[in-house]
Amino acid sequence: MAVHSMESVAFVAVPFPAQGHLNQLMHLSLLVASRGLSVHYAAPAAHVRQALARVHGWDPKALASIQFHDLDVSTYESPAPDPTAASPFPSHLMPMWETFTAAARAPLAVLLERLLATHRRVVVVYDNMNAFAAVEASRLSNGEAFGLQCVAISYSMGWLDREHKLLRDHDLHFLPIDACTTKEFTEYVFRTAGEVRDRGVVPSSGLVMNTCRALEGEFIDAIAEHTEFKGKKLFAVGPLNPLLDASARTPGKTRHHCMGWLDAQPEASVLYVSFGTTTSFRVEQIAEMAAALKGSKQRFIWVLRDADRADIFAESGGESPHEKLLSKFTAETEGTGLVITGWAPQLEILAHGATAAFMSHCGWNSTMESLSHGKLILAWPMHSDQPWDADFLCKYLKVGLLVRPWEKHSEVVPAAAIQEVIEEAMVSDNGMVVRHRAKVLGEAVRASVGEGGSSSKGLDDFVAYITR
Repeated sequence: MAVHSMESVAFVAVPFPAQGHLNQLMHLSLLVASRGLSVHYAAPAAHVRQALARVHGWDPKALASIQFHDLDVSTYESPAPDPTAASPFPSHLMPMWETFTAAARAPLAVLLERLLATHRRVVVVYDNMNAFAAVEASRLSNGEAFGLQCVAISYSMGWLDREHKLLRDHDLHFLPIDACTTKEFTEYVFRTAGEVRDRGVVPSSGLVMNTCRALEGEFIDAIAEHTEFKGKKLFAVGPLNPLLDASARTPGKTRHHCMGWLDAQPEASVLYVSFGTTTSFRVEQIAEMAAALKGSKQRFIWVLRDADRADIFAESGGESPHEKLLSKFTAETEGTGLVITGWAPQLEILAHGATAAFMSHCGWNSTMESLSHGKLILAWPMHSDQPWDADFLCKYLKVGLLVRPWEKHSEVVPAAAIQEVIEEAMVSDNGMVVRHRAKVLGEAVRASVGEGGSSSKGLDDFVAYITR
């Protein structure tokens, strides 16, 4: 492929402003930039800053290969999350999402026109939540758009056909969006999608998917045959996250203090516990989790922090609201565990040889990071697509153990129930079997992005297509 042909195409990433979404498009942007394209990442200034501050696994010098653009979005509310809310869905982010959707289109249109003036083609890769970006790309004289599938492609199969044979054969249950989000968010999703579809079919050339054939090959094939995707280009290029070795060192970055602690632990002996950036636990649930971790007598790293605000840099300081509980708990578990109340280097923790398993909310970003490093998942879904991912992990891939069934999502899970699953994962014969299965699957996932792998070829095919 001639270098000049790549330089004449502008690749523009338009992420949805939530950490798991910002992160995936950042990884894709870095991968595409490594192929020699002109790459642009467009988001509100605070979210560009967030994506840059939290990206890990890459040499920091690689970030110089991307041009960052501020989609000048007006000020929005950034309230604190409410752990006592009836739903664990991050409703406190709704004001920001509403403002972003309404205000980002105009500055994006200006950016795309400016890039077209200096490139023969502009290719927009937009988070599927941002269908307005595809509309703006279609207005260009030579523009093209691809959606980025930030969730499992199997989840989309549930949306399209919840009676599909693949779902029936594996007892997979698809929950409609209103069952695992809020009424407000459901209305937002259908309203914004409707505004785009009122202009006709979303003008997208296809999908770039953060998955691989080792995980979802059957579902990729089923989606490709569905009428919704007839004539569309589909590129499975995942995992997008970097694959680190067991020493878990990110080039050019100072290691987090937890990594030294992990270095001192035996091989495959530590349970990593984290519930992502959009979940805040109730006080009662935190107490039960602490009791379970203590009672299990297993080594652990527990990330205990509230959900992100809309602007993570506007968060107030001060001591953790769980300071009293933590003071006693850390004393009682000294030498066995470590509690992190700030940002944790999840990719490095999952890659480390001492980490055996991951208790997770099952967001797709975390799921891909865990599976790509061969780690069993203790599934505790909180909202959105997470119940699907938990089902998929436990029933289809068989590399997960369910902590809490979705039908009990409004209840506090007692310490005894949590401890039972921890002990199953860490010390039981069945846990060893599932951990081995996760390790083998991890090797297959890693091979996907290696030389000659299906995802490596998928990325090559995508770059060749957009630079044709």
